[in-house]
Amino acid sequence: MRLGIAFICFSALLAGPAAAGDVSMDASQAESGAYRLETAHSQILFSIRHLGLTEYYGRFDKMSGTLNFNAGAPEHSAVSVTIDTASVDTPSARLNDTLKGDSVFDTTKFPEATFKSTALTRSDASHGTITGDLTIRGVTRPVTLAVTFTGTESDPLDDSRVLGFEASATIKRSDFGMTGMIWEPLVGDDIHLIIEAMFQRESE
Repeated sequence: MRLGIAFICFSALLAGPAAAGDVSMDASQAESGAYRLETAHSQILFSIRHLGLTEYYGRFDKMSGTLNFNAGAPEHSAVSVTIDTASVDTPSARLNDTLKGDSVFDTTKFPEATFKSTALTRSDASHGTITGDLTIRGVTRPVTLAVTFTGTESDPLDDSRVLGFEASATIKRSDFGMTGMIWEPLVGDDIHLIIEAMFQRESE
């Protein structure tokens, strides 16, 4: 599976106060402080290889998250994201029900998946990695996201500061106990994640 436009795009951070349309791509110039995930403009997508031929995509429709950003030392920033596993969404209603069942996400027993950062590194002003603990079905594994900071500016609707990120990673479903399904031989083990995330500055 691949989280296509979604789980946490957090790698570089905003530039200081600026008017709407004045976008900065330098994370070190961002405004420090507490941010929340702006869910109306964020997406978490996933894909898995089907029959070895094509990538089959899905997404999660409900999520929340926070970012504590340190502009002076971005490597000391922290991000946390929670996903409502019952919000899994694919083109097939039948498959959605299967994914919510006990053989895959088991959403009744494990209604949430979480990611909590443990380390952030920067390779340049707008690229880096975020390593953290990903928990799915009660199983926690370390995951490293490749992250691109896509800019910062003022939201024209309320003048709040917003940050944009893109992130991606590949995990194995078997690492999280998603095995033994009758259709398992038809799909790959690798789940590809892609995230588009917007974080909005919390009002003081």
